[in-house]
Amino acid sequence: MPILRMRDIRAMSPEERRRRLNELRVELMKLRAMVKAGGALENPSQIREIRRAIARLLTVENEERRRAK
Repeated sequence: MPILRMRDIRAMSPEERRRRLNELRVELMKLRAMVKAGGALENPSQIREIRRAIARLLTVENEERRRAK
């Protein structure tokens, strides 16, 4: 999964951001379940990167929500 940069996130439409956020949350749940089941991840830093991408998406959404007020 490619790293999401802020400029890429800002270029997305609000609907596309929501869809991407849901995809990342599902992927994060799958990875966490795999770890809990005792499986080893190919790339352990992938969980951190997904969490950061989710945070970036939420940051942009909150910025736009505040700007709209």
